[in-house]
Amino acid sequence: MGAVFVTGATGTVGAAVVTHLAARGTEVIAAVRDSDAAPSLPPGVGPRAFAFGADPEAIGASLEGADRLFLMRPPAIEDVQTHLFPVIDAALDRGIRQIVFLSLQGVQANRRTPHHAVEQYLRERHAPFTFLRPNFFMQNLSATYGDEIRRTGHIVVPAGRSRTAFIDARDIGRVAATVFTEPGHIGKAYTLSGEQSLSYRNVAAIMSDVLGREIVYARPSEREYLDKLVAEGWPRDYIDVQKMIYRVVRLNVSAFPNRSIRRLTGDPATTFRQFVEDYRHVWNQPTSSGR
Repeated sequence: MGAVFVTGATGTVGAAVVTHLAARGTEVIAAVRDSDAAPSLPPGVGPRAFAFGADPEAIGASLEGADRLFLMRPPAIEDVQTHLFPVIDAALDRGIRQIVFLSLQGVQANRRTPHHAVEQYLRERHAPFTFLRPNFFMQNLSATYGDEIRRTGHIVVPAGRSRTAFIDARDIGRVAATVFTEPGHIGKAYTLSGEQSLSYRNVAAIMSDVLGREIVYARPSEREYLDKLVAEGWPRDYIDVQKMIYRVVRLNVSAFPNRSIRRLTGDPATTFRQFVEDYRHVWNQPTSSGR
């Protein structure tokens, strides 16, 4: 049996996939931009230089020794036809036996997303796919909004009174390791949510309790939030994506919990309280300079 080639291996989800595959004793190839400058990886996991957009021959060489592929779209890549489709083609040309694609919750009803195009292409190519369609990551609060929460004690997102069944990205890693190493997952699509549906007021209350200081959900309007992003210098593409995301959130599309993680892995999804306990250092460390 060959290795699992993991794209985005040093990112939030990819690192979790690598960790859980390695824990199962599965051979893993960690795709990185520069193999000489790769961060520490689990014992036995080797880095390999890889770049989306490389020529087909280079992509094929990168996949040498792999018979399974974890594919994710880097946030900066919108043109998936140019950057992701050739990776799919190269993998299929090499006889890859499973492609697990990190997609998006509700993607089947949102044709404008790059994730929809990738899913459609995998179907058109009759690829041996498994789609993982996760809800909002808990890690958004420790990464995207972590610095602001640490500095101001405020969660500033235009979610209104909506609820979200947040998912811990580490649980996605557990699911990916399961579907790669156990039979019966080819051709399946899994919507992955946490088992709790929380409002952002609930989120702030849990964070306040665990961190021992007041965290407040500011509840800005959409206009206030978008104006804030403009003032902070975020690019227009990012602002447009944020606008779309939170309009979907306010429709409560992401509100519904499920037990997919429990069914697939045998263990329940991580609770939000446990997540805050595990990441409390992020919000308690000294503030960083810059944006």
